[in-house]
Amino acid sequence: MSSVALHPQVEALLTQMKAAGFPALSSMTPAQCRVVTSSMSAGAPVPDIGESRDVVCGGIPCRLYRPVGSSASDVLGVLVWFHGGGWVIGSVEGSDRGCRAMANASGCAVVSVEYRLAPEYPFPAATDDSFDALRGVAAMGAELGVDASRMAVGGDSAGGNIAAVVALRARDEGGPGLAFQLLVYPVTDGSMGTASYVENASGYFLEGADMAWFYDLYAGPRDHWQVSPAAAASFSGLPPALVITASHDPLRDEGEAYGRALLDAGVRATVTRYPGMIHGFFSMTDMLDDAKVAQAEAMSALQRHIG
Repeated sequence: MSSVALHPQVEALLTQMKAAGFPALSSMTPAQCRVVTSSMSAGAPVPDIGESRDVVCGGIPCRLYRPVGSSASDVLGVLVWFHGGGWVIGSVEGSDRGCRAMANASGCAVVSVEYRLAPEYPFPAATDDSFDALRGVAAMGAELGVDASRMAVGGDSAGGNIAAVVALRARDEGGPGLAFQLLVYPVTDGSMGTASYVENASGYFLEGADMAWFYDLYAGPRDHWQVSPAAAASFSGLPPALVITASHDPLRDEGEAYGRALLDAGVRATVTRYPGMIHGFFSMTDMLDDAKVAQAEAMSALQRHIG
């Protein structure tokens, strides 16, 4: 158990989920899990946006968001965003509300990537699709109204894993050049052997058994650097990073270790742990005050690096 107490707002949320009979993720089939988790955000108010349209970047379906107040002639910095969900669940539609909010708060464009999901499309489909999309966004800068020299990658959970992997691939495979990476409680180490996996094994929404289930469905070798970016041979030359973690999250320690590895390699990186928070808190701005604080930190960093 963590020595830090759960935030009262998180405690109330977990109590509500338990009362509602929310099943463990790993107790469902992938199809059931997609239906149940997508229903969690159903009916939530959607922020107005300057522009939202579906596009195809590098052969991959994506959705472009431009902030309120931007004009068609504005050339914006761009965040290429990869949704979370253990490589198994989640979608562009499911992350629509969050991407709208990020575009408006940062003043940047956001391109959300609809990478293929496991187990129907196992490793390395997700990272290959995402890297193709990233290159496509860079090549389509004029069409999208974005500046490819002001490009960031970001994602939460498995999306943070993908963001870290495509940043490594962009460094090693001839670009595109990246100005920033936003890694929100990223999956970085498939060993599942950290203290936070023991402390937060159950009871805090994402459980250790759920992560084992996701890894098995993704079917990638857990020690491969494109599954566990912490196993990459080098971290030098990567773009500046913000790593956000939560105290009551199995993924806490591996995210923070990845941030330290970046710093040790000379990369400008900030690691911020949010005490009393759980996995998934970043998107829960309508329920958790600290989600608003974390998003403000992230959007401020985006503005500094690509705004």
